[in-house]
Amino acid sequence: MTTVKCPTCSAPVEWGPQSPYRPFCSKRCKLIDLGGWLDGSHRIPGEELPDSQGEFGAPGLPDNDEAER
Repeated sequence: MTTVKCPTCSAPVEWGPQSPYRPFCSKRCKLIDLGGWLDGSHRIPGEELPDSQGEFGAPGLPDNDEAER
């Protein structure tokens, strides 16, 4: 069985159906990682995109302020 390290705490995780949160060791580590993406501490490097696509990033959809008018 292949074993990987949990990206959050480095605990060993068996890669298989017995590890439902893989590559994380637990739901807690999975949520800690998700929080990092949500608060901006985890990012994929690249250029900033112009804010011309509305709040949800879908072209052609109005921002919330425009939709309420």
